[in-house]
Amino acid sequence: MSFQAYLDAVETKTGKTPRQLLDIARAKGFDDPKIKAGEILDWLKTEYELGRGHGMAMVHVIKKGPEIDIKHVGTSGVHRDESNMLWLDGIATKPA
Repeated sequence: MSFQAYLDAVETKTGKTPRQLLDIARAKGFDDPKIKAGEILDWLKTEYELGRGHGMAMVHVIKKGPEIDIKHVGTSGVHRDESNMLWLDGIATKPA
């Protein structure tokens, strides 16, 4: 499953775009470098019933932003994406 597919599934599961969840996470202070991934995962599980895989995709976005390593772009591996920039603004507005 691509990184983007995880984020698209997060939207489907929660009804919120990754950008909306990012904004909520920032408002709660989860983007603070002192906050550990486990705390964010607990919040996402409690509030949105997200499992570890989907939660870790959001942890990456919260902690590191929408850019992913270029090594995953255009490969044939499991974690492959079309771009090194993840789309956070929702499935309906994602460029084709």
